[in-house]
Amino acid sequence: MPTLVGMLRLLATSDLHAHAFGWDYHADRPQAGLGLSDLAHMIDLARAECPNTLLLDNGDFLQGSPLGDWAAEQGEDVPHPMISAMNALGYDAATLGNHEFSHGLPLLRRAMADAHFPFVSANLQPVDDGPFAQRSILIDRDLTDGKGKSRPIRIGITGIAPPQTVIWEAGQIDGQIVASDAVPAATEAVSALRRAGADIVILLAHTGMGSARLEQGMENVALPLARLAGADAMILGHTHLVFPDPATVAPGGDGPHLHGKPAVMPGFFGSHLGQIDMTLRHDGSHWSLSGSKADLLPARPVSEPHLGLETVCGAAHQAARTWLGTRIGQTDVHLHSYFSRIAPCNIMRLVAAAEARHVRQSLTGTSLADLPILSATAPFRAGGRGGVANFTDIPQGPLELRHAVDIYPFPNSIVALLLTGEELGDWLERAAIQFATLDPAQPDRPLVNTDSPSFDFDLIADLSFQFDLTKPPRFDARGQCINPDAHRIRSLRFCGKRITPADRFILATNSYRAAGSGGFPGCQPDRILLDDKTSTRSALISYLTSDEGNTAPVAYDWSFAPVGASATFDTAATAEHLLPSISALRPELLDGAAPGYRRFRLQL
Repeated sequence: MPTLVGMLRLLATSDLHAHAFGWDYHADRPQAGLGLSDLAHMIDLARAECPNTLLLDNGDFLQGSPLGDWAAEQGEDVPHPMISAMNALGYDAATLGNHEFSHGLPLLRRAMADAHFPFVSANLQPVDDGPFAQRSILIDRDLTDGKGKSRPIRIGITGIAPPQTVIWEAGQIDGQIVASDAVPAATEAVSALRRAGADIVILLAHTGMGSARLEQGMENVALPLARLAGADAMILGHTHLVFPDPATVAPGGDGPHLHGKPAVMPGFFGSHLGQIDMTLRHDGSHWSLSGSKADLLPARPVSEPHLGLETVCGAAHQAARTWLGTRIGQTDVHLHSYFSRIAPCNIMRLVAAAEARHVRQSLTGTSLADLPILSATAPFRAGGRGGVANFTDIPQGPLELRHAVDIYPFPNSIVALLLTGEELGDWLERAAIQFATLDPAQPDRPLVNTDSPSFDFDLIADLSFQFDLTKPPRFDARGQCINPDAHRIRSLRFCGKRITPADRFILATNSYRAAGSGGFPGCQPDRILLDDKTSTRSALISYLTSDEGNTAPVAYDWSFAPVGASATFDTAATAEHLLPSISALRPELLDGAAPGYRRFRLQL
């Protein structure tokens, strides 16, 4: 029997984060080059070119935009617009990302029940036997060669997500989901699929590149997975990066392949469509992979919306816009996040005031009411991997619900912890890892480490202190003490008085942080004083609609200790007219910034 040669095409999305349309809901205007709607036309064309095509999603599709927030507010009878969109496009399978759990298990289970495609997860499974994602699936198709001849093919699909999901989303998961390490779980699932007769196995890996060395509990394990799991192709994600890309260097990678496996990582919010073309040969008994090509296709803005998506979720899009237009308050100050990683920020003051107000009201009349109440907040929309559009910029004037979503984009709830003065200092030391270590003899180092997310720059209001950046960081990104003798925090005071290690404080934070995410000190169950599941955003809205709402009675009184060193900082070009607000850092405009950004030299 002559050998048949056929091609199987994989189309992949990842980290869509409820961006069904290319729309900036925070500013209420179109946003070209993003959204599943722009990719939809590309998906149609790619399918037309190759009849043997699978459309797959790599997770984090339910939550992450105001459209997803609107969907979470609706009752059981309203289908989730992202599921409606994915059904309309005919997805073949999807895996679960960590943010699928952000709006709670009931919403996730409803969404899965409404989907016309299966979900897979090899390492996130329920404690009970309730309906959930399958560990893996088999898809039986007929693969046709270029001459019209076909043979049956059995395609195995499995998926993984970071095991940290059960920590990050502990408040929503509530012990109902257990996680196992990604690499052993994927390896076992791939082997089971092979035993079940899979000719080809695809791994939907909601994980980033990370280290080539395998360690227990790793978050980003793409390289060990490629080396050990045994899949024929991999879809990557989670970190919102792209692969393959000329500007991306993947340690241990070889172009569009990782350890010989074709792989794609298609950005975020629908910025790219991943495409893997797999050349297969049939030897008379089964198909096997003989070659592959991996491509990343940037979204192409289109003038006309995709009819299928417009039909099934256009009404939800308009309803979300109306909901977001609800008036909630007023601001007499410009609220922006352009310099939130290098200077005190009014947005963080506002969130801190709302958190403290809620905790104060909740603890009134208790034995804890006399302890000082502080608030920890971080800047969320502050550039980074979200790109140049990922900044908050709200002018003075009326505030609408869309502004509250802009200020606080995550569905976290407020938690109050009991901390010591020593732990407050270490909390700030953990936040300080975002900064580079400066040396006056080595000028113009980038001030902010690009691999440190802004949501981990978790500062505490109503304290005064300085960052001494000639010292190395005391902690690493997991909260492990790596330099016991290093202290970047100087002159830590509360109400002008130096804080002692034994002092006691109530700290308002969020459920993500209190669950242990990021390894901040004192985030243990026995330290929790309040956890009433009140969302931080609802507390913010309550604050804005109250008599206190146009004030921010907290202070972020911090600065950089003078060390005689220069450093550089990049922010959006639209911030250039706001430079007087950081005049103490003597900013000078420099060349070298990416499109849409400005680079400044700062004097510390």
